[in-house]
Amino acid sequence: MCSAGEPRGGKFLRRDLPPLFRLPLLALGFAALLAGVGAGLSRLGWGMPFDAAAIAAWHGPLMIGGFFGTVIGLERAVALAQGWAYLGPFAGALGTLALFSGHAGLLPVCLVAASLVLLAASLAVTFRQRASFTFTLVLGAGCWVVGNALFALDAGMVRVLPWWIGFLVLTIAGERLELSRFAPRTPAAGYTFGLVVAAVLAGCGVSAFAPQAGWTLLAAGLLALAAWLVRYDLARRTVRQQGLTRFMAVCLLAGYAWLAAGSAVLLAAGAVPGSAAWDAALHALLLGFVFSMVFGHAPVILPAVLRVRLDYSPAFYAPLALLHASVAARFCADLLGYAGWRPWTAAANAVALAAFIVSMVSAVVRTMRRRAVAVGT
Repeated sequence: MCSAGEPRGGKFLRRDLPPLFRLPLLALGFAALLAGVGAGLSRLGWGMPFDAAAIAAWHGPLMIGGFFGTVIGLERAVALAQGWAYLGPFAGALGTLALFSGHAGLLPVCLVAASLVLLAASLAVTFRQRASFTFTLVLGAGCWVVGNALFALDAGMVRVLPWWIGFLVLTIAGERLELSRFAPRTPAAGYTFGLVVAAVLAGCGVSAFAPQAGWTLLAAGLLALAAWLVRYDLARRTVRQQGLTRFMAVCLLAGYAWLAAGSAVLLAAGAVPGSAAWDAALHALLLGFVFSMVFGHAPVILPAVLRVRLDYSPAFYAPLALLHASVAARFCADLLGYAGWRPWTAAANAVALAAFIVSMVSAVVRTMRRRAVAVGT
């Protein structure tokens, strides 16, 4: 029963969404991932079992908005435990469905809506807990809003991508800042982090008016962030432990190496869309760094979102090793001028992501079976 004078919809929008209803949103996020990967492979000449060529131009939006935006929005909604916050990942998933159904023009609009809800949810989290890490998450969500608005206005990827990269990087940095907040740090470390974030934001802002200068400033900020994370993240200590804790630390440290490598290439070669250095830098950042973070955090995030147990397995290292080997092969092929390697390294990237999904699903199923046997005995 609703309280007197309270609309039914108001009560619904404040109620958390049960895990069963979160699953379709998560599934659509992964559908966007698979479609984005297929679109990328189609651009490199690979045949796909679906009409990937029709969405080949949407490779980036599907990966960053359809997948990462939906999954991050879902994670933020679970943390907030408010029904209205799920409208963000719902909008992102709706955009993916619109693209699949031939209404591609709706995707930018849906991404703008999704990012606005994520920003509102991030602000709500910050009002509950005022801290540097929650403020960093707000800045990351704000970057996504600006990037999506520029994307909807057809401003060009050279102006849009810095904001999308800022969204992903600052979101990851905020989450790592949260998880490492109990590690001993000097006040100077906090000030340095603030300067690094300011440099990243300045690079995004300048890129909207002077792309080359903006990308240079962004690359410098990202390189400084990689150094800060290596110096202050708990992963340097937890990598000495065992099991899932060590696996996560390996993912993080390997990701930081790719963050540094991609930033260094951008800093040295500049932002030249279509060039080999551009391809190497973007895939080092968006595959090597970002997906390494995904691999490391998924065993913790998935149980929180779906409320299922997930037991660690050493098999988790197989897709991680393949991911980094394939990114390294693509990175080297680009920088050495072996363009013919690119389709094969991209295929290996896709196999690594597919193997990761299979490993997570298998771990959930394996854990459920063990629990069922334990209850039966």
